[in-house]
Parts: sequence; structure tokens; C-alpha cells
Amino acid sequence: MVQGSSEPGHDDVSRTDALYIAVDLGAGSGRVMLGGLRPSELRLDEVRRFTYPMSMREGHLRWPFGHILSEIRSGLADAARAAKALGRPVQSVGVDTWGVDYGLLDGSGRLIEDPIAYRDDRTARAMEAVHGRLPKAEVFARTGIQFLVFNTLYQLHAHRAQGLPAEARTLLMMADLIHHDLCGRAAIEFTNASTTQLVNVQTGTWDPDLLSLLGLPPGLLPPIVPAGTDLGPLLPDVAATTGLEGVRVVAPATHDTGSAVVGAPLTPGWAYVSSGTWSLVGVERLSPLVNRDVERENFTNEGGAFQTVRFLKNVMGLWLLESCRKEWQSAGRDVAYGTLLDEVAKLPTGADEVIFPDDQRLFNPTSMLAALGQQLQEAGARLPESPAQVTKLILDSLALRYAQVIETIERLQGEPVLGIQIVGGGSQNAYLNQATADASGKPVLAGPVEATAGGNVMVQAIAAGRFANLAEARAHVRGALPFARFEPHPGRYAAEVRARFRARQAQVPG
Repeated sequence: MVQGSSEPGHDDVSRTDALYIAVDLGAGSGRVMLGGLRPSELRLDEVRRFTYPMSMREGHLRWPFGHILSEIRSGLADAARAAKALGRPVQSVGVDTWGVDYGLLDGSGRLIEDPIAYRDDRTARAMEAVHGRLPKAEVFARTGIQFLVFNTLYQLHAHRAQGLPAEARTLLMMADLIHHDLCGRAAIEFTNASTTQLVNVQTGTWDPDLLSLLGLPPGLLPPIVPAGTDLGPLLPDVAATTGLEGVRVVAPATHDTGSAVVGAPLTPGWAYVSSGTWSLVGVERLSPLVNRDVERENFTNEGGAFQTVRFLKNVMGLWLLESCRKEWQSAGRDVAYGTLLDEVAKLPTGADEVIFPDDQRLFNPTSMLAALGQQLQEAGARLPESPAQVTKLILDSLALRYAQVIETIERLQGEPVLGIQIVGGGSQNAYLNQATADASGKPVLAGPVEATAGGNVMVQAIAAGRFANLAEARAHVRGALPFARFEPHPGRYAAEVRARFRARQAQVPG
């Protein structure tokens, strides 16, 4: 209802009743979600889930893009049927994905080859080569983005060195590739563009000197558009085959963390942890923070929705545990996630042993258990044999790392962090939530679990006029959902455990 109206008009009713389709893709699995935002409602119905593991083809780890598109179109049809059953109209669809990966289109808009995945080893020496021509300090001053070996800057350097396809005319990030398939428009949304390490942090546009350094063909990178941009209607064939005639394509915060932060109903002064395969630990700012201390700590200033900045640091995340679970399952051991956490809860509190989770040797090892064991062996310790003990080791170490990053944010900003909002799938892990509160000494609020899909839907709803701004949309989420609160228990992680954690960090190569 429009503020001040005594009765809702037709447009207000349809805006309130409208549904939004969020396509939320992680690095290996995705969902199509149907969202609704009536008063006191945060509807997020999963209508399709699918996987698309990267595989080695044509000399590189690649994403099966044709399969991804096919599943998305099937998911859109599923969403159309679900909306019809609810008797509510679909307003728009938007896609969010992981960052840094991209695809190349030819002059007719055809994808030339399946996109190469960020875990491919082609960038192993690219960072060294790029910084031989442009020092790290200058790259950071221009972009404000943390140095990760898989950033698009280094991927493109490696791609250029191996030979870009001669027919390449347009580069699009993963979400933008899907939007192009759905509506035909070629544009790159800002939150994902910022992860490339090619956007100037002051202007918000492509940095011409970095593009020149890479020697990219003129016009390869299309215009950058903000979150909430209406990209146009679904193409006629897409609308006809999915049953979504008249539905628009709206760019959400296309970087999944950008959407997750939108969906986190942040209280002023609080930090967030977007907890999943990766953990993104940071705060929302209204301006970038770029100086030598920030560079030294390797923090990043990624674009956020609605003129915000995601000041954060990547932490390895639950990838560590999921990789161990796959190895245990291959060995025939019962390691259901819930069972592991039940067993962890029976173990003594505190931590006897820890690892440093951001050891680059844990990025994509042949055996995660062996890699964890190697780090401990170098310190004169041994990896526990019990899956529950290994799980506890990982979770305690992640909590200590989160706390360390939060402390660094406080120092860099010169402002205290008052609490931590944990969102995403990891927010269901009560042990990790409590451990984070205990390690940081700060209260933790857990949820929403579906912050990324929720944030995607919220941006679409703001674009449609359902909410006036981000603050209003977040207030709606706070009123629609319960949140679990975890208060810190002092003394859980003794001084010697914290010292052991710092020693593990110091021993890690690089």
C-alpha cells in the first residue's frame, strides 16, 4: 500500500502480490527459487535444484554451460507452474552466481567455449607476471580489491597468453551470460564486475590502464550497470517455452555475496559472515577503504547494491569440511552432516588443536585430509582419526579465523564491531555460530539461511517499487523471520589456543 493511502489501488495490490524468480548458482550447484513479499511474508520456495560439477575438457577445468542453461529454463517453467497454482503473477527473474569466472561471445552472441573454472591451474604464475609489469601496490590503489590468484585479472592474463579466440567480441560474467541468454542484453552488473579486479575503485568504471595492460580487444567488456537494472523482457522463445509471458529480467546483485549481504538484515555497526563453501567476513560501508594497511591485510572493497561497499575478506569456509566428508564417504564411513554435528556437540568444549584454514594448500588438494595432516605435522602435531574430532578441529579453527578478521576490521576502520550476523547455509551450524560468538566475544545472530536468494528477490522487489529502498526491504525481513541469538561465553578459547592458532598461521607458506 502506498503510504498515506486509505485503500490500496490495483497497482499496489499487484505489486504486493507479485512473485519474483531468483536463480541462485553456487560453484557446483544451483537452485531456482520463487519468492514473495506480502506483508509479514518472506516466501522462498525452491522449485528446482540441480548440479553442474566442473570437469576437465579441452585442457582446462570447465563449467558445463549448456547444461546450466537447460536446467535454468526447466526451473523457470517449474516456477511458472508454481506461481499459477498460487494464483499470483510473476514480476521478474534475476540471476546471481559466484564471481570472477566469465565466458566469451562471438559477434552473433554465441558462446565460443564453455567457461573455465576458477579452480583451474592456468593462473598459477599469472599474478607474478602481471605484477612484473604493474606493481601490486598500484593495482590495489586502482581497484581496492584483494589479491586472489583466480581473480579475473589473472584469468584474463593467462587466457591472453594462451590465445584469446579470434572471434571473441564480448566478455560476460557468469550471471550476465545467463541474463544474455534470457533477454539478449549484454551488460555486466556492478557487484560482479568489481570482483574482476579491473574496475577503478574511485570511478566505478573499467580501469583503462589495466585493460591496456592485458591487451584486450577494444569493446570486449560491455557497459557496467547497477543492481536493480531492468534488462528487458524475456526473449519470446524463452517466455513461450517457460510460460512466463510478460516477465522482465532484472539484474540483482549478481555476485552471490552481494545478494547475501542485501539479504542480511544488518544492524548498524554489525559485521556479517556469509557462511558456505567460502566464508566472506566483512562489513557494509558507504565508501571504499583503500590504504597501505588494507592492502597489507589483503582486504577487498567489492561493489555492493545501492551505492554500498562490501569491505571483506575471503576465508576458506566449509569447503574444508565438505572435502573431508567426501573422502570419508568414499571410504564407506557414515558422515552425515547432522550426525557429525551431534557427535561434535558431545566432545569437550574449547580446542586442543587448531589449523590455519586459509593455507593455500587447502584450496584444491588431491586429499583434504592429507593436506590438513601435513599442516599439523609441520607443527609437530597429528590429525585426529575420528571424523567428529576433525570436524571440531575445522569448526574451531574457522571461528578463530572469523574472530581474527573481525578484530582486523575494527583496527582498519577505527570503529568497534558490535555483533555478527551469520547468513547462508552455515548459519544452521549451531556449533560454529556459538564458537564464533565465543572466539570474537560478540553476540551472533544466525540467519537468514536463504540470504542470497532472499537478497536477489529483494533487489527485484525494490526495482518493481515494492519497497522504497534497501532499509525498507531489510526491515521487512527482520519482521518476517525469527533469528537465533548466540551470546559469547568468555574463556572458551584459552590464550594458549589463540597463540597456537597464530603459530599455525605463521608457519603457512606465503
